[in-house]
Amino acid sequence: MAVDELQAIIQRCQILEEADFKGEDFNLFQVAGQKCLEDGYAAQLLEVIQNEKNKVIIKNMGWNLISPLVRCIFMYKKDDDKREHCLKILEQLAQLCNPKELFLGLLEQIEQTSGERVCQTVMLLLQPLQTVLLKLQNKKAYSVGLSLAMIMNQLTPLPVPYTKQQIQEDKLGLCQCCNAVVDFTKPFVNEVVKNMEKSTEYNDTELKEELLKFCMKSLKYPLLTAQLEELEGIDEHPFRHFAAEIIDILWDIRELIPLVFLHRKRKNPEWENQEFADIEQKNSADSLACLSYLMVVQHFGIDCFPMVFSPSYLLQCNMTSIEVLLKSCLLRMEDNSLLHQYLEFRDFINVPQDLVKVMTLCPIEHLRKKSLNILQLYINKFDTEGKYTLFRCLLKTSNHAGVEGYVIKNIKDQIHLSLTKACDNTWFTGHHLISLLDLVLLLPEGAETDLLQHSDRIMASLNLLRYLVIKDCESDNQTGVWTMIPRIEQNFLKPLHVGLNMSKAHYEAEIKNKKENKKVCSVTVSGEKMPAMTTEMQLQVLHSALFTFDLIESVLARVEELIEVKIKAVMDENS
Repeated sequence: MAVDELQAIIQRCQILEEADFKGEDFNLFQVAGQKCLEDGYAAQLLEVIQNEKNKVIIKNMGWNLISPLVRCIFMYKKDDDKREHCLKILEQLAQLCNPKELFLGLLEQIEQTSGERVCQTVMLLLQPLQTVLLKLQNKKAYSVGLSLAMIMNQLTPLPVPYTKQQIQEDKLGLCQCCNAVVDFTKPFVNEVVKNMEKSTEYNDTELKEELLKFCMKSLKYPLLTAQLEELEGIDEHPFRHFAAEIIDILWDIRELIPLVFLHRKRKNPEWENQEFADIEQKNSADSLACLSYLMVVQHFGIDCFPMVFSPSYLLQCNMTSIEVLLKSCLLRMEDNSLLHQYLEFRDFINVPQDLVKVMTLCPIEHLRKKSLNILQLYINKFDTEGKYTLFRCLLKTSNHAGVEGYVIKNIKDQIHLSLTKACDNTWFTGHHLISLLDLVLLLPEGAETDLLQHSDRIMASLNLLRYLVIKDCESDNQTGVWTMIPRIEQNFLKPLHVGLNMSKAHYEAEIKNKKENKKVCSVTVSGEKMPAMTTEMQLQVLHSALFTFDLIESVLARVEELIEVKIKAVMDENS
């Protein structure tokens, strides 16, 4: 009988000194204990463990029972007395076993679990694991960090419940498990807080760093992809509760403000492999982006939010996070996969318009460039009708020649795809394109347009027109451009000629006056009054403007020449 075998081993070991225990004794104890559990004698095993005479034996050998004990707990139903006995055994082992040995045994069980059992196993072992960690004297911070890393690594492959029904069902137990893990950390957070209160120099201890790592991982998973909006019918949203707890931990260990506003750099491991270093940097960026979203959008930790920072500084702090969040969403999608119907939702129009504002108004160059990159990524995701709609919207609302020029270049690329691919694309040929070209091939204020200020748009428009004239034969007229030639000449080419003559005459007169050192009116370039400069500097700016006009004039002449040659060729064929 299993109990008799166990008692025999116990009696033999009771007369031995702790140092005299042999490997054979450990093996026999484990086999007999496991057999007791599997044969349904958990109550008798519990009595053996609780017997004061067996304290030394359990201290040294008890941790070997963790694996069979976990199996049996999951084997019995919740209302089974045998399961209750197993749970009490687990509680006793946490109190009596050698902390170091039991710690490794518990981590091994968490590491070996998989699939639907992950959350159940983690929640089962969190309390004994916490008990053991609180007993450790040496390497406590390392052990806490190892435990949290192991737990998060096991949870991360699990799908995050998103819909209201999924969150309520919590099929795998992830919602419940995440909040249990936060509760698990609280004694260690309290320890860090107490130590910081004792000493103002307590800024960067190992335990604090391990807790920070856990928070950063939690922000990446599950919070980055979790549904965090309030849901009707759910009194306490599990992920909102989890998010609030993570914010609280960061505030308690004095890392919230440095992370959000001061870009505090974590101590990242020195990776020899650059690929690993890039992954670490990406994960950190994702976590910080999620943190910004929680605070700025969802208002978690808003009471901690300093009111002294200007809106521009807040934008600067969060711009990288905005980029990360947008890219993380966009990069998951295939190009051309986003249906144009999404643009009926106001937010889908607001995003590119807001990106344009950053591109044109933000004083920080690298943020302007990032916004441009994201805008292109955003455009690429829409189907052809979506791209068409976006281009019309941006041309009408951007009020910036550089942005308009960039949009016109995108239009040219889409026309090229339409003309060179076998697919039928009605949005960048025919009457749809004609309607779009009416917005492109014109001067905003006719001949009075400030050509220097609008030079980017004008050059892009001329290059587009040159491309259309070269690629689309008048006999085919796929794009419809040849039908538009009279209107293009009237609204774009002729006013441009007049504007160029006026602008060149004005700047040449300014150059002459500067050379003669005559007192002249203040020079305005691109709509802005020139700052105080030396005469040589002003002359350089004025000559640069003339060079731009010459460039526009050169491309304009080439376009008109191509149009004339094409029309003459058709007339010769018809004659």
